[in-house]
Amino acid sequence: MPQFVPVDDPADPRVARYVAVRERDLVGHGRRFIAEGEVVLRHLLSRRRFALESLLVAEKRLGHLADELAQVPAGVPVYVASQGVMDAIVGFHIHRGVLAIGLRGEEPTAEALLAGLGPHALVVALVGIANHDNMGGIFRNAAAFGADAVLIDETSCDPLYRKAIRVSVGASLIVPFAREGNGDGLVDLLARHGFEAVALSPRGRERLSDLPRPGRVALLLGAEGPGLPEALLARTRSVRIPMAAGFDSLNVATTSGIALHHLAMQG
Repeated sequence: MPQFVPVDDPADPRVARYVAVRERDLVGHGRRFIAEGEVVLRHLLSRRRFALESLLVAEKRLGHLADELAQVPAGVPVYVASQGVMDAIVGFHIHRGVLAIGLRGEEPTAEALLAGLGPHALVVALVGIANHDNMGGIFRNAAAFGADAVLIDETSCDPLYRKAIRVSVGASLIVPFAREGNGDGLVDLLARHGFEAVALSPRGRERLSDLPRPGRVALLLGAEGPGLPEALLARTRSVRIPMAAGFDSLNVATTSGIALHHLAMQG
């Protein structure tokens, strides 16, 4: 059973890591990350991919979370507070009433991650994705359509940022990922492991609907606005999603969902 610890003072030092969560997000949590909400907690507990350091739960949510709390490893503190005290600790109204602090382990290299995949693998590779909502949405789609891994270049944001985890509904805690190098380096790495790189762009040379699924395929996505660099499009199989006349822009997370669905249905 978990170790329940009542907290009635927002200044209690035992919950210091939960204080002013939004401000802490801006400077990072080191090897820790914040998971928010019941569904995200369920993924965090069920996969055992990341260690759990502690929980902060609104008292009124205890009964509803009985199944999840029963899975909390022995010795992990579950801090329990009234809704008002929890809001004061966090710095805003935390209506989900559930926060957890997870611990990052040793992350795999992109090389090791690709080497462990099978002959019919589907990978997403991200270049310059700096928006946490988009990052979370892409991971959510990757999980929904069975992507085996996500590769992230050095300019992309952190998939374990609180908002990215929340938008992904916990998918960034499930789908394996690795961060390495720049877009060109990722394409080189994918080629060494037998992946065909398919780059999504309104300027793509082929239509997505005409694309047959390669055995090992990597879907490359760039940031909204600038998109993928021309040099990267030139050395990959560039694909476009046809749109209505006069409009050629889709949200990158939406694009990922359309493209992943197309590839997954041919799996």
